[in-house]
Amino acid sequence: MRMGENAIGNAAALHTAMNSVQALGEGSIDINKTSDPKIRQSSGVLTFYEMVEYFNQKADISGGYPLGSFNSAFSFTGSKHIDAASTKTLSMDGFYIPLAKIQLMKSPLVLQDNVKQAVPNFWDPSSLASFIENFGTHVITSVTIGGKDMIYVKQHQSSLLSTMEVKNYVQDIGNQRFFDTESHTSSGPMKIKDKASPEYFFDVTIIFRRRGGDDLEQNHSRWERTVKSSPDVIDMTFVPITDLLNGAPGKEHLTRAIGLYLEYKPPIEELRYFLEFQIPQIWAPVQENIPGHQRKEPVCPSLQFSMMGPKLYVSQEQVSVGKKPVTGMRLSLEGAKQNRLSIHIQHLASLPKILLPYWDTHVSIGAPKWQGPEEQDSDGAQLGVWDFGSRNVLYMKFLYSRLPGCTIRRSLWDHAPDDKSKKVPSVKNTNAGDSSSGSTENTLGKKLAKFVDMSEMSKGPQDPPGHWLVTGGKLSVEKGAMCGAYS
Repeated sequence: MRMGENAIGNAAALHTAMNSVQALGEGSIDINKTSDPKIRQSSGVLTFYEMVEYFNQKADISGGYPLGSFNSAFSFTGSKHIDAASTKTLSMDGFYIPLAKIQLMKSPLVLQDNVKQAVPNFWDPSSLASFIENFGTHVITSVTIGGKDMIYVKQHQSSLLSTMEVKNYVQDIGNQRFFDTESHTSSGPMKIKDKASPEYFFDVTIIFRRRGGDDLEQNHSRWERTVKSSPDVIDMTFVPITDLLNGAPGKEHLTRAIGLYLEYKPPIEELRYFLEFQIPQIWAPVQENIPGHQRKEPVCPSLQFSMMGPKLYVSQEQVSVGKKPVTGMRLSLEGAKQNRLSIHIQHLASLPKILLPYWDTHVSIGAPKWQGPEEQDSDGAQLGVWDFGSRNVLYMKFLYSRLPGCTIRRSLWDHAPDDKSKKVPSVKNTNAGDSSSGSTENTLGKKLAKFVDMSEMSKGPQDPPGHWLVTGGKLSVEKGAMCGAYS
């Protein structure tokens, strides 16, 4: 079963369960059938990752990857990092009415030979994506059938409610839904912003979800009486499919691919391309930090923001990375006085396999050009200064290489910094022998840092669909500081 997806209705749940069982080896499979009494389950007020662990414990699995049932319950669709950053707390309250639990008792579970043989021995994105699509990520070990009536509450980061206020809020909603004569809507989300409170004081999303029974029945007690005639799958437990691959040569590659799939949740049809681009990213040019080998300061053109202000020198170094896709960029202040503007570019450490037939070293594509024709990929960048007499103008140009047989499917401009971005230090004292000189350089660096946004801008697995190339760039000014943008 693919944990990033959800079985909808009896037919889909049965189909998923059958596929999961079919991956097991031939022979008798012992099945145990049990039933439990109706119970009310309340999680309390938890953080995002605490709720992930709560769901995982119920499913008998370890690890911090969100389950499909978790994502569905709280309507999460992005990567776990994005979802966690936008969420302050999560809560759930509701009733489980289990009618039967069907559990595989055979131990140990054994996969069929064709499943084991489908695991590639090396990092092959195409084969790994095909394996996940065909066999899933986990094997179902038990299925509980019955009904459940749940309330899921998502408190957004902008909400000012305390933990105790959220707890009381959830309890009040639950008591009203489960014990009043008339309840809230049977299913679906409802966003709450209390009109009597300041904007975003509440800012919580309440989601009502039912499985089993007659969903058209509003009242909880009357709905409960319909569960026996219309049961549904309300719970499952799992075992990771990689736990059943002990000794398989490619187990570590499949484990990594499944981890990336569960963490970032790319669409299954995009998984092959997503995995192709999960290559380490590095910045160019590589900074030389060898003591005693300081590079001589180059002669550079300059900019001046006021008549008496400090000069900002502009490095015209051509930064080229060869046939390696560029994924990000940043501006930086360098030099002993931190007064030389330069551009850095982030690129993949190696070429994705999917691009080897078009961009490998033996493929003739012609010389790269400092211009931007369509259907070409950037693999270098350079800053420069145009002299218009009384005014100097900063410009940026990109180096392009032809990518034969490929087209740009979607292009967009982005200048938002990476969440993990750390600004390049604007002050660096490289002259320890002269404190007055160091103080002057620090002051100069601070003055110029106000005019340069040095945030790292890049796209990676957290940005759907998870596979990006830089095809263009531009300079602009925001809030008094120059910054870069790319497409």
